[in-house]
Amino acid sequence: MNRGRTVFSQLMEFAPHRAFQRCVQKHRGRYRSRGFGFWDQFLAMTFAQLTYRESLRDIEACLGAIPDKLYHLGFRSTISRSTLADANERRDWRIYAEFAQVLIAGARPLYASEPIGVDLDLETTVYALDSTTIDLYLSLFPWAKFRTTKGAIKVHALLDLKGNIPAFLWITEGKVADLKILDLLIPEPGSIYVVDRGYIDFKRLYRLDQARAIFVTRAKKNTALRRRYSRPVDEPTGLICDQTVVLTGARTQQDYPAQLRRIRYRDPETGKVYTFLTNDFTLPALTIALLYRSRWKIEIFFKWIKQHLRIKAFYGTSENAVKTQIWIAISAYVLVAIVRKWLKIERDLYTLLPILSVTLFETVPPRQALAGLAYATEVEYV
Repeated sequence: MNRGRTVFSQLMEFAPHRAFQRCVQKHRGRYRSRGFGFWDQFLAMTFAQLTYRESLRDIEACLGAIPDKLYHLGFRSTISRSTLADANERRDWRIYAEFAQVLIAGARPLYASEPIGVDLDLETTVYALDSTTIDLYLSLFPWAKFRTTKGAIKVHALLDLKGNIPAFLWITEGKVADLKILDLLIPEPGSIYVVDRGYIDFKRLYRLDQARAIFVTRAKKNTALRRRYSRPVDEPTGLICDQTVVLTGARTQQDYPAQLRRIRYRDPETGKVYTFLTNDFTLPALTIALLYRSRWKIEIFFKWIKQHLRIKAFYGTSENAVKTQIWIAISAYVLVAIVRKWLKIERDLYTLLPILSVTLFETVPPRQALAGLAYATEVEYV
C-alpha cells in the first residue's frame, strides 16, 4: 500500500542500501562524513539527475522549498549548496562507481531474455563498445587534457545489447585513444564484441581471439588481406561475399597470425557496401552483418544520456566531482531500468526518465506514475 509515500522514495527502495554502505566502508568513506551522509549525497544527486537540475544552487532551492517533505523523500539532513559541493569534491568517486556496478549486476539478469534486435535471436551475450566525447573548458577543468586550448573527457561504454544496460564504463581524458580501452577489457569467452574501425588494432584483437571471445568490426580500406576460401552467399539478402582471409602486412600478419572472416554486405535501404571482419566462422554471414548494424544502439544510448542526464554540464570542476556526477547519472539510468522490469512496465526505458521528472513528488504507486494514462485507464475499469 502506498500510504502517501512519494514516487521518489518508493523508487529509491530498489537501490540496495546495505550494498551502498559496503561501498562506502570499502573506500573508507565513513571517516569523512560530517553530518551530511553519503546516502543523502547520493539521493540529492540522483534527484538532480531525475529532475534535470541545472546547478547546485538549483538543487538547494528545489529541496529547500519542501523542508517538510525531505524526511519522506529519504533525506536525513538538510541540503545546502556548500555541503553538497564539498561532498562531491572530497568523497571518493569510486564509492559511486562501485555502487553503479552493484545496480548493473542486478539489472542485467532482468534483461537477459530481451531480444538484441530484429532477426537476431542469439543466446550469447552481445556487447557494443564505443565512446562519446564531452567538451570542457580547459581553464575550468585543467586536468581534462585534450588539445592545447581545449579540454574534454571521454566516456567509454560497454553496452549489453540485451536491454541496453551498460556493463561497464571508463572515464578518461579526451586524448586517450579508443583502442586503448581494449587493454582494460576483460573478455568473456563466447561473448560477442561489436566495435567500429576505431578499435582496429590486430594485436589487441588477437588477444580477444585467444580469450575465445568473438569480435565483429568493419575493415579499413587499406588493410592488406589475401583470400583463402570463399563460401556461397544468398545474394538477394544483400550479401556480396563470405571469405576466409589472412593478413598480409608485415606487421599485421605478425600481430594476428590466425585466419579471419571477411563479409561484404550491401545495405538494401541505402545501397552502401560494408566490409566486415570477424573471427567467428560459425554464425551465418547475414547474422554478422546484422550484428554490426545493431551497434547503433550504443550511439542512441550516448545521445539519449547526453540529452536527458546531467553529464554535459557539471556541478563541480574537479576530476572527483565530475566522475561522481557521471557515475550517479548512470546509477539513476540503471535504477529506472530495474524498476521497469520489477513493475512490468511496457513503456520503453528511454521514455520513463522524462516521465519521472514530473512525477517524483506524486504520492501514487510508481507503476501508476510510469505507466501513464494506459495504466490509469486499466485501473478505472477494473
